[in-house]
Amino acid sequence: MTDAAAAPEPDGESRFRRFRNAEHLVARRRPLDALKELEPLLDDEQDKPSVQLLAGRAYFHSAQLRRAERAFTRVLELDPTDHYARFVLGRTLQRLGRLAEALAQLRMASAMNPVPEYLEAISEVRARITLSDH
Repeated sequence: MTDAAAAPEPDGESRFRRFRNAEHLVARRRPLDALKELEPLLDDEQDKPSVQLLAGRAYFHSAQLRRAERAFTRVLELDPTDHYARFVLGRTLQRLGRLAEALAQLRMASAMNPVPEYLEAISEVRARITLSDH
């Protein structure tokens, strides 16, 4: 029997503590440590948008862009109205060089919640598209 198989299932309080610790680690720019903290939650709670969103942010900040894309896409499958998930998916697609897809996600995020950060991201992606067309 492996150590992983012998490890007890995390209870609700333990899962909550892990999630909060991971949030703190992402905020402190320690995404790899955050992902270690989230690992048991990702196994147990694949369909929790909050866990997927936090994992996506950690993946994004550790340049694991394909994993970030999958996590943000999963959030949107579970909650299509999450404007922040659309925004960070757009930023992820932008970093992957998929500018048209990024622009579409950023426009949807901005339509849902027209905050300056979203509008600035749209302008940035539009400018990159214009430059690549020339």
